[in-house]
Amino acid sequence: MNLNALYLQTPLRGASNFLFRHNKVLLMVLLGPPLLWFVVIYLGSLLALLWQGFYSFDDFSMTILPKLTFDNYIKIFAHANFDIILRTLAMACAVTFASALIAFPIAYYMAVYASKAEKGFFYIGVMLPMWASYIVKAYSWTVILAKGGIVYWVLSQLGLLALLEALLSIPYVGGSTLSTSHLGRFIVFTYIWLPFMILPIQAAIERVPQNLMQASQDLGANVSQSFRYVLLPLAFPGIVAGSIFTFSLTLGDYIIPTLIGPAGLFIGNFVYVQQGAAGNIPLAAAFTVVPIALIAMYLLIAKRFGAFDAL
Repeated sequence: MNLNALYLQTPLRGASNFLFRHNKVLLMVLLGPPLLWFVVIYLGSLLALLWQGFYSFDDFSMTILPKLTFDNYIKIFAHANFDIILRTLAMACAVTFASALIAFPIAYYMAVYASKAEKGFFYIGVMLPMWASYIVKAYSWTVILAKGGIVYWVLSQLGLLALLEALLSIPYVGGSTLSTSHLGRFIVFTYIWLPFMILPIQAAIERVPQNLMQASQDLGANVSQSFRYVLLPLAFPGIVAGSIFTFSLTLGDYIIPTLIGPAGLFIGNFVYVQQGAAGNIPLAAAFTVVPIALIAMYLLIAKRFGAFDAL
């Protein structure tokens, strides 16, 4: 018996032929393990967490009681807790809007005007902050924005400290210093998440055929009209795709609100405090429904604008 005949009779060859003839079985073999991991590990742990939101918590003994109740979900709408939701949501929307305004000119230059060497330089510049440790970046901004930091020194050299003090005196914007103000927290959030907005917009603009812009100008449109009616609608899914990252990451962050800005919890801080120092895991689990619901609604809106086509 020759080697080819022996090869054809091996169990491995038989299994290969069987899977080739039965595509559905092959698909189950390939997708079964990752789907099982997704259902059991990801969805299972998430459902277990949400289920704990129905448990009771004894404030006196600091113990969790397996007594089902809706009290934890009702507490979400208490005045103090609802303020946390509104504060976090307002910051997420402001950071997303500012990131889009800053990112679009950078992404447009990268996609349209930059040479290959310049594009590589821009890619490094955009992604360089992502390579550093997140906590290191957050701590460095506490030094940069503090009194005596580089921002105060630059503004003092330019004679703009009085303008900064006037800005910091505005309610819901300022604070005692830039590092303990809402404005400082907003600046750090925008800096940290800006790369996640630039890259999807740049990819969306690169997919816009340049001959469409030329055709619109040949038909009598000026540069602003071509931008408004041709480029912006076609690049808008990229803006929405980037906003998914900036909105969701700001919504769930708890490190920056802890290190930068005035007193006042965000959703991430509240969950961390309740499950950590307070030990009230049922209330923390119930509160996690808030970002999940907000992000789910945001994803539905983003899908209507074609954001997933730009990813």
